[in-house]
Amino acid sequence: MNRLQKIFWAASRRARQKRADIFRQRFKLDETTRILDIGSENGENINLVLAGTPVPPENVFIADIETSALDYGREKFGYQTVMLDESGRLPFADGEFDIVYCSSVIEHVTVPKSAVWEIVDEDEFRQSAWTNQVRFADEVRRVGKSFFVQTPNRGFFIESHSLLPLAGFLPRYMLLKVLGVSNKFWIKGTPPDFNLLNARKMAELFPEAEIVLEKKFGLIKSVMAMKITR
Repeated sequence: MNRLQKIFWAASRRARQKRADIFRQRFKLDETTRILDIGSENGENINLVLAGTPVPPENVFIADIETSALDYGREKFGYQTVMLDESGRLPFADGEFDIVYCSSVIEHVTVPKSAVWEIVDEDEFRQSAWTNQVRFADEVRRVGKSFFVQTPNRGFFIESHSLLPLAGFLPRYMLLKVLGVSNKFWIKGTPPDFNLLNARKMAELFPEAEIVLEKKFGLIKSVMAMKITR
């Protein structure tokens, strides 16, 4: 890991810790709380979020599309695991969880992963992505009595998936070209599967939620939609 990577990694960890603090302060967490983490990867992040809380591991469900990540989370933390597909449908009953947690995931709920490099047309990609993001948001709202959904802000000057300045402002055809080159040498590579959102779009997706803004250098870095049921 070079010096620049270390700087970005440290900044990312501080941001995650700050969001974890907000989550713990806002939501009631006890021995009976059932939590679903969607797009959990291997469970490391939700483990950080729940550190020091009384929520038992058997009440934490991690859900992802990667089997190996889920296996890691089950073996290391004792979490329940749920294998997802790309349909966006969640295999749970209405209100099954006290809290649905979803961090830096909804912007990736766009088009099939096999097609992310093939769809060049801006309107085609955004329309398909928005349709899937609406469906996904409805599922979060359906299965969670409360929820915490965070996403990077489209208007921030550093695009968080590529760590490239101003990449979030590029038209799609240009973004594909830039990532096709930068993925070969830049400190962070990423597939072009993200449809970035802003506070207005998050409010559309989660109309009953409180919209909380995370700022950096006076600019909106990420957006959090929170519904808290007492």
